[in-house]
Amino acid sequence: MNNTPLVQLEDVSRIYQQGKVQVAAVTEFSLQVQAGEFSVLCGPSGSGKTTILNLIGALDEPSLGRVVLEGRDLAQLRRSDLARLRRDRIGFVFQSYNLNPVLTACENAEFVLALQNIPFAERRQRVMAVLGEVGMAELAERRPDELSGGQQQRIAIARAIVSRPAIVLADEPTANVDSATADAILDLMARLNREQGITFLFSTHDQRVMDRARRLIHLKDGRLEHDEVRG
Repeated sequence: MNNTPLVQLEDVSRIYQQGKVQVAAVTEFSLQVQAGEFSVLCGPSGSGKTTILNLIGALDEPSLGRVVLEGRDLAQLRRSDLARLRRDRIGFVFQSYNLNPVLTACENAEFVLALQNIPFAERRQRVMAVLGEVGMAELAERRPDELSGGQQQRIAIARAIVSRPAIVLADEPTANVDSATADAILDLMARLNREQGITFLFSTHDQRVMDRARRLIHLKDGRLEHDEVRG
């Protein structure tokens, strides 16, 4: 059995310059995430949750320390390699959905496959299968402005998983939807984790998300406060 962590952060700090002042968003933070986890970074606003997701997702670089994904130190990769890594191995779900308004639901979900130069027939087949998984196959030809917030988030989830990534990073995925929609989205993600083994790492301060997690990584002021693993 391979016990190598999917994700490793080793003594990571991220310091931003704001005028003449240095602000530490994350300080000496270490974390390991194993494949198949359904885990949450939790804490108040400003605790470093989104910064950590951005570091894991190669959207930002640490000021100190190392970020390792699937055994690869991200700092040692060229920009082109990082772009491929984000495209092929990392799925992103954002609280604002980040869908292209001029593309249909199907086209939004298949965009990453087009970047991978997968033939049209194959990518359309894969996308429709994934849209079926998230309950959106019948709305595949609608554009984002014709969809509810919950439906848009389902398309965002389809886009995140269609490339079969190593991990899905979900930043406050329930922030802009009502309670019933939030529960449905969390049910969907939990099922994808359970049935397909997709690794999910969330950032949130939503108690509904925390209640579903099998691991709670508590942050305070950019530092690890407590790491709680549930049975």
